[in-house]
Amino acid sequence: MSENPPVYPPLPPDDLKRNLTVAQIDQDETLPHIGLVGDTYTITVTGAETAGRFCVIDMHIPPGGGPPPHRHDFEETFILLEGEMEATFRGKKSIVKAGDTISIPANAPHRFHNASSNATRLLCICSPAGQEEFFTAVGTPVATRTTPPPKLDEKEQTAFMKKVMELAPKYRTELLKEA
Repeated sequence: MSENPPVYPPLPPDDLKRNLTVAQIDQDETLPHIGLVGDTYTITVTGAETAGRFCVIDMHIPPGGGPPPHRHDFEETFILLEGEMEATFRGKKSIVKAGDTISIPANAPHRFHNASSNATRLLCICSPAGQEEFFTAVGTPVATRTTPPPKLDEKEQTAFMKKVMELAPKYRTELLKEA
């Protein structure tokens, strides 16, 4: 009995409307740097540049930084470039160090937190794209990839949280009490 090899459809033609994306984070002054929850996120590749397939965000997380527990309906991968992070996945904590990669499945509760005394740098890849739009909608533009966001007073913090809670569902994200 002979087995037939699988038949794959042909690759589509090259989409000449799409271009190469080159993000030179320390040289390109047009890259958006977004201050959010004490962190600074630089959007290096947008969903518009990948036909919505994914986005890439360079994250600078100072000591004590990182978002609150949350979940979302897209895949999220982190590649640690510098430092270390405490990652909580479905309630279980682990330490992730420079050179490590973690991948969070869609809809899983998680958080990451810089429990060290040094800043951490990581790349975040979200698939499909869209998270970069959420960060842009709720964050504050800052000057560089390491510029901290402005400190919010109590009134500003309340307004910020109201905005986040209103916009999170639009961007397929849910904030949680625990990860």
